Amino acid sequence: MLIKNQKPFNLGAILALTFFGVLILIFSPVFGGKNGLEFSDDLFNKLSKGSSYFLKGIEANAKKAEGKSISFTVNLGKRETVDRAVKVFGVAGAQMEPKDTDLTVNADLGKLVANVLRDSDAMYNNDGKSVSARYGMDEREVMELWWSVLNKSVKELQKQKKIEEANLISETLKKGIEPAYNYYGVEAQKVSDKFLVMTFLLLFYVAYTMWWGYAIYYLFEGIGLTMKKSKVKKEV
Repeated sequence: MLIKNQKPFNLGAILALTFFGVLILIFSPVFGGKNGLEFSDDLFNKLSKGSSYFLKGIEANAKKAEGKSISFTVNLGKRETVDRAVKVFGVAGAQMEPKDTDLTVNADLGKLVANVLRDSDAMYNNDGKSVSARYGMDEREVMELWWSVLNKSVKELQKQKKIEEANLISETLKKGIEPAYNYYGVEAQKVSDKFLVMTFLLLFYVAYTMWWGYAIYYLFEGIGLTMKKSKVKKEV
């Protein structure tokens, strides 16, 4: 007979069945119209956004950079991209020289970064309409253009030995544009407001993992497959 030890086998079977029962519940849309994975993913995205606002520090650095002139030339691959970038950077007061797929930008670094941060702040707060109205194009496209041009400008400024200027733009990309774009449409929430729910989900994850482990352990013990420490052979 396959089952050697009935009691541990029964316990393992109960654990396995209840494990799959909970798994079915997790994949059911019973959490406000979402399944468990969607609910937890959405929650952690909101909590992550709530701790990803870094614009205040960059704003202070942008203020210090007012009056610093920068000039760089980047290749944007398509003439249409150059034309759209001219529109975006023009609103920031930059002077531009488009040539085929190349774009030369001359701007006040502080004012340029301030404009980027204004758009980033609006996007972070899910106010894409104000960004769209400012440039007459989709708000996501505006942020993509900011990122594309400024990302290429970092290396160009480094070649010119303008390390501080390059660092400020790099910081603006990582702490301004990227979080604002990636979290656009997500409602920010503080960890302190969802502490109990977050703690429950983390503890449940650990317990649920152990749940399946014990189910397998007892099932194997029930059919006689166990791991025992081997006896140490004594020398004769």
